[in-house]
Amino acid sequence: MLSIEEINQYQRHLSLPSFGSVAQEKLKCASVLVIGAGGLGCPALQYLSAAGVGKIGIVDNDVVESSNLQRQILFSRDDVGKFKAEVAALKLSRMNPFIKIQAHVVRFTVENAESLLDGYDIILDGTDNFSSRYLINDASILFDKILIYGAIYQFEGQLSVFNYKDGPTYRCLFPNPPSSAALPNCSEVGVLGVLPGIIGNFQALEAIKVITQIAEPLSGKVLLYDALTQKSQLLTLKPQKRSREITELKENPVNCSTNLDNEMITEIMPQDFFKMIKENKEILVVDVREDWERGISKISPSVHIPLGEFTSIEGPPLPIESKDSNILIYCKAGVRSRMACESLENKGFQNLFNLSGGILNWEEQGLPLN
Repeated sequence: MLSIEEINQYQRHLSLPSFGSVAQEKLKCASVLVIGAGGLGCPALQYLSAAGVGKIGIVDNDVVESSNLQRQILFSRDDVGKFKAEVAALKLSRMNPFIKIQAHVVRFTVENAESLLDGYDIILDGTDNFSSRYLINDASILFDKILIYGAIYQFEGQLSVFNYKDGPTYRCLFPNPPSSAALPNCSEVGVLGVLPGIIGNFQALEAIKVITQIAEPLSGKVLLYDALTQKSQLLTLKPQKRSREITELKENPVNCSTNLDNEMITEIMPQDFFKMIKENKEILVVDVREDWERGISKISPSVHIPLGEFTSIEGPPLPIESKDSNILIYCKAGVRSRMACESLENKGFQNLFNLSGGILNWEEQGLPLN
């Protein structure tokens, strides 16, 4: 039964035809585990909490960073450095004191999957990498949980409901993890700030539909959304029996770097990179990041040529002509610079060095920045 305070809080739901107190009480009795309190998790958590889902778990071992604030609007600058799960649980409890919210400051793993899922009916996947998605999918199958899936990339999003009444699973959509060469870089790919809000809210909506049965959820369908054109497509997805043949959980490691089998390109660690710069004044050091990134910090001496210029027909405007010259290239995490090296290798350059781990690794080693 709903208390007087709950009736006042949920009155707009109670006034809805075909919803009313019956659906609201279903929400009160429901439990949802949200894995990932980031771009997707934040909006989903806010609306599940506001809707009155009785028990919500939050799994995330990351802390709030300033770069999160562009899209993770549950957090503020005062939260930087604090655990996302704990901050989210505190703020959501203040918003709705009639529900139970539990923070799990851990990473979702093979070892803790069963214990984390215990006591929850629905999993909402708010993660941003293939390894976690496959693990969460397999756990939902093994422990018989409904999975609300969402994913975003730059200006596009995907949404579906998996493992619902013998419907399709994530492996019906993506049977196997992609090869590393087919992946965008995990740490450097951008996203339009409002997009995770849209997809995360869609995920919350699907969870509410599953709980209340007010409409048919997106089981057997995949919604594709383009934020730039405001167009969406609805694809049909058929269940594959093989996708349910999960007998045990295992990690699905996915390497986000590009193919390293190239003799013309040498992966070089920061200390060796630094030594080469100091000992050979003829070496060309190239920063392929964007202007705003270089404005924050840079390795000196270096010239600035954004990666986009390496894809032009004329090639990048290098201040050298000899294709035997030593060229050291860096970016944020080592992927864009690798792509730049490969572009130059295709143009005949032979002595190419890529800073492994990028400027992030350089900074971790305590090497000088300007």
